[in-house]
Amino acid sequence: MSGRVGDLSPRQAEALAQFRENLQDVLPSLPSQDDYFLLKWLRARCFDLPKAEAMLRKHIEVRKHMDADNIISWEAPEVIRKYMSGGMCGYDREGSPIWYEIIGPLDAKGLLFSASKQDLLKNKFRDCEVLQHECEKQSQKLGKKIEMVLMVYDCEGLGLKHLWKPAVETYGELLSMFEENFPESLKRLFIVKAPKIFPVAYNLVKHFLSEDTRKKVVVLGSNWKEVLQKYIDPEQIPVEYGGTLTDPDGNPKCPSKINYGGDVPQHYYVRDQLAQQYEHTVVVNRGSSHQVEYEILFPGCVLRWQFRSEGADVGFGVYLKTKIGERQRAGEMTEVYPNQRYNSHLVPEDGSLTCSTPGIYVLRFDNTYSYLHAKKVSYSVEVLRPDAASAQQIQKLGDKLSEVALNHSP
Repeated sequence: MSGRVGDLSPRQAEALAQFRENLQDVLPSLPSQDDYFLLKWLRARCFDLPKAEAMLRKHIEVRKHMDADNIISWEAPEVIRKYMSGGMCGYDREGSPIWYEIIGPLDAKGLLFSASKQDLLKNKFRDCEVLQHECEKQSQKLGKKIEMVLMVYDCEGLGLKHLWKPAVETYGELLSMFEENFPESLKRLFIVKAPKIFPVAYNLVKHFLSEDTRKKVVVLGSNWKEVLQKYIDPEQIPVEYGGTLTDPDGNPKCPSKINYGGDVPQHYYVRDQLAQQYEHTVVVNRGSSHQVEYEILFPGCVLRWQFRSEGADVGFGVYLKTKIGERQRAGEMTEVYPNQRYNSHLVPEDGSLTCSTPGIYVLRFDNTYSYLHAKKVSYSVEVLRPDAASAQQIQKLGDKLSEVALNHSP
């Protein structure tokens, strides 16, 4: 049995009755008290009553903290309203609202330098509440229960800048908030225009997603516009995404409904760095350098680093060794990320590199130009691996007209 209204086993029906009984003290504070709402929490925890109850009671506390009953009238700071991409636009063929996420133009660093993480989380919570209200409106309008949302993730332009560690961590918090507070709300999530780096990005965030959510993530091939039209009437799809819908002024992107983000102007910045913790600290003596080696076993991995120096600048570059098993000078190796001096004593430096070939990569902190001062450098380095399942599937897709679900990601 599916665990939905009208399709409950005797055990599930008994669990629902007990769940309702256990929640008598908080039912009035819930946004809905019907069986549809309560069953979402039970399904999310496989009808484990203690776990479902703990999940829902935690949600009630989050609702209080977010002032959820008034959140739709809450106005986010201007920088979030202008530059946080995404938006609700149209309905699928069954009447479910559609939400578009526009990844490429999103300036995550600019937003985190300009807005508090709490406001970013509250804004996403508000988006989810708007979608829930829209589901209720659609239910009344269509005379049938609409509970779920269809999502389209436009990944064109997804790049190394989106792998900035604080941005990934914040995005993980957004995903966790969605999973923990809006269970059983996602019908399907289509990934369109996924670039080669998508498997690395997906691998960074997939552990924030429940197994059930991962099963709903579908990577579309080059015929993604046709696939969307199987699920959505073209009249409900913006021209930008292969449909016929435009804004009243004829704009094919429907920007009145979908925000396309963009680079955040620096006059919005309230900070120029975020507090970081570093895993290693070394002293690079005057006139010398410090090398750190990382073995990359297969192409497509990404090296991601953050570092700061104390007191003065330091040089930094990445090299690929040409001889294994011995230390090489910079001039003997292949330079893959140009060596240059960074004012990392003023603003911490971060960056990343897609490793196109396997081998030993050397991150080199350079103080050879300084004859007087040693440099203290704190740094963290990670090797980001692609999600194997999505990497294989994107490779299979190539230019094929097909779609692939990521439902067997480990």
